[in-house]
Amino acid sequence: MWLKAWHIIGMVTWFAGLFYLPRLFVYHAMSEDEVSHERFLIMERKLYYGITTPGGIFTLVFGFWMLHDYAWAAWGGQLWLTVKLVLIGLLVAYHLYCGKLFADFKHGRNRRSHVWYRWFNEVPVLVLIGVVLLATLKPV
Repeated sequence: MWLKAWHIIGMVTWFAGLFYLPRLFVYHAMSEDEVSHERFLIMERKLYYGITTPGGIFTLVFGFWMLHDYAWAAWGGQLWLTVKLVLIGLLVAYHLYCGKLFADFKHGRNRRSHVWYRWFNEVPVLVLIGVVLLATLKPV
């Protein structure tokens, strides 16, 4: 149960960052002065590297540890677990893409509008719903 507890703590931290970082991108894309730009860069950097990435690492390490200890042998008959792992893969890609977007802001290469970031911000919500439903209901 300790592995599951640390996995859930990591997941909550990871998702908190993935929900808030694109919201910062929304406000950053709307900012027009250098002071705001620098302030958002500091907030985004601290959130991405100090909270979101460690949360993702915790989630993945403890999740794969549980997979190894409890489910690996039975994985073949558990389609829900395969689908969940695909969603986690998409979430990792989303996380890395957020890092790329942060780098774009940092180097003055952002070309996206605040409206685009508002829609982009909804992606982890959909993944969270899918992962939680799969992990708790194990429907397939």
